[in-house]
Amino acid sequence: MRVLLVGAGGVGTAVTRIAARRPFFDLMVVADYDPARAEAAVAAVGDDRFRAERVDAGDEAAVAALLARHGCDVLLNATDPRFVMPLFRAARKAGADYLDMAMSLSRPHPSRPYEECGVKLGDEQFALAGEWEQAGALALVGMGVEPGLSDVFARYAADELFDGIEEIGIRDGANLTVDGYDFAPSFSIWTTIEECLNPPVVYERERGWFTTAPFSEPEVFDFPDGIGPVECVNVEHEEVLLVPRWVDARRVTFKYGLGGEFIETLKTLHLLGLDRTTPVTVPGADGPVAVSPRDVVAASLPDPATLGERMRGKTCAGTWVRGVKDGQEREVYLYHVVDNEWSMAEYGCQAVVWQTALNPVVALELLATGAWSGSGVLGPEAFPARPFLDLLTEYGSPWGLREQ
Repeated sequence: MRVLLVGAGGVGTAVTRIAARRPFFDLMVVADYDPARAEAAVAAVGDDRFRAERVDAGDEAAVAALLARHGCDVLLNATDPRFVMPLFRAARKAGADYLDMAMSLSRPHPSRPYEECGVKLGDEQFALAGEWEQAGALALVGMGVEPGLSDVFARYAADELFDGIEEIGIRDGANLTVDGYDFAPSFSIWTTIEECLNPPVVYERERGWFTTAPFSEPEVFDFPDGIGPVECVNVEHEEVLLVPRWVDARRVTFKYGLGGEFIETLKTLHLLGLDRTTPVTVPGADGPVAVSPRDVVAASLPDPATLGERMRGKTCAGTWVRGVKDGQEREVYLYHVVDNEWSMAEYGCQAVVWQTALNPVVALELLATGAWSGSGVLGPEAFPARPFLDLLTEYGSPWGLREQ
């Protein structure tokens, strides 16, 4: 397998460090708009299977040319969601398979944003599914940790733990702190703003997909491995758009443990218009400059990839499932916990970006060995869960199951 990895930020760098320990690929080209980042990621692994390149993720022709020049079989997208569609189209143009960790962006309903869906996450990709299927090519979408591993858990629950499922709820929480910062998100603030301030989507069999207000339906969820109770709220996320396509459940939700202070900060950014992506004109040294307010916010905060030495605690991603097995009601939580102290010591990567990066590498290995195969635009639920979970454990990062 020959891989083009686009994006050498925190997650992309973690991908290289995880993949370097595995033999399933022959070449991984690490490409970034900033060539220094790509070169640093490659230099850190000290493995001649890796090469650094510069590419603009928004330039479809350049990405397609890079895929062709290196004879890459698959494009792994480790950029933020703005670049999903150009990279998705570039892979199709070059005849390569494609894998991402977040899907094409949504757009709220123009008049009823908190009741009805507008353009949903992934709609642009699924609209092109026929092209991929006809070509016999695969676009594996939403294959990070959430979405990704959480979707694999949903498929595992449906196949092996339940006869019928009432509800699937993705629940994400952590007890991470960052020394020396009052506000320092552990993941891309650009993506976090997108997820948290868009109308959350809920799925119900009788209604299909519909929306609700941001931060709605708060609940306290008790997370394992010492993390403990965390208040979680509805957030827009890909699992709600993916799971019902392949797993039969009456209701699907996603709730994120943000914390009151984080929620108030996001609300303030929205109130001030600092969550917007449309450029505004500001004075510059050489005259007026057009800048995106959200990009300014991101540039003003520390890079999450650099926070590992200051971070303390654990992060947990998981899938809560309620249903029936052998005529009896059952409720379980399938989960994956990463301790920042461990991920820093073992890989030099902070816990959140390492946990995100781990799962696409596992998926790539399954595709390389033929344990997973398919064509079209498919989510993780479209594949058998057991090979993934077994390989995840082989990577030295086991998962857990708790009866509720």
